[in-house]
Amino acid sequence: MWRAFFLAVGVFICILGAECLGVEKVVLKLKNPPPRPTQEYLVSEAPAAGSPRELVPPDYAPWSLMGLGAVVILYAYDLPKRVNG
Repeated sequence: MWRAFFLAVGVFICILGAECLGVEKVVLKLKNPPPRPTQEYLVSEAPAAGSPRELVPPDYAPWSLMGLGAVVILYAYDLPKRVNG
């Protein structure tokens, strides 16, 4: 069971790294924005309700994620098939 779990996590991280190679930024938009708070903010303005969020992966993210995924996959194959507790 642990072997399959680590293998799935490693493959997921490798795929996430490969996706980061192909995108410049990811824009997330909320379908149903939360209600706007009524309190006053002291330091800054209140965030706009329903405003899209942008995620920009740094240059090192794709290669780091794919390398980490490869290490986790190798760890999954190194695990024994039966772990004695």
